[in-house]
Amino acid sequence: MLQVAPEFESVTEPGEKILWQGKPVFVPFVLHSIPILTFGMFWGAFDLGLLGTVNGNAAHHAANASFLIPFMILHSFPAWGSILYCIYLVLVHGNTLYAYTNRRMLMRSGLFATSFKSIDYDRIQELDVTVGLLDRLFDVGTVRAFSGSVTSKGARIYDRFVSIRDPYAVYRAIKGVEVDVKTDWNYPNALRPAINPGYTTEYKP
Repeated sequence: MLQVAPEFESVTEPGEKILWQGKPVFVPFVLHSIPILTFGMFWGAFDLGLLGTVNGNAAHHAANASFLIPFMILHSFPAWGSILYCIYLVLVHGNTLYAYTNRRMLMRSGLFATSFKSIDYDRIQELDVTVGLLDRLFDVGTVRAFSGSVTSKGARIYDRFVSIRDPYAVYRAIKGVEVDVKTDWNYPNALRPAINPGYTTEYKP
């Protein structure tokens, strides 16, 4: 029997049941920062070279130095920001937990304070699973749900179950529940055709 995390028990509604829960695998979860960290390191190396050149040309100009330090701190944000992001993933892993219920997908995360996010199945427009090269090395994957949110530039914003075990099985299970729930909502009892009894009041996987 599934041992439901107390944190999820506190946010579930009456009649709602946790059908699956899981945590991201630590190493691949943290290693997802590698592309950002690599870019940050190249940026930092460029800034160090630029700083050395400028210092060599303006060694006797204190006014230039007082301007240069705050400028370089801001300009090198990609470098130290990428390191902070990697540290953030290490620290946030312990608070990260995923689940899906007979009504929605749930995500728990947070560094200093725990936060929850949920996606009702009727909001999901697209569901997929991605398994990259790094994921294959650790036998994990990411299940993504798109519910219509986009950035200011129009890029899609996905909600993710990142670096979980058996991603394809989790994807198929969520997809099955999603279809059943949407069918039940689209065909209420009085309108439901005889060949499609829906999933009834209580979902039974």
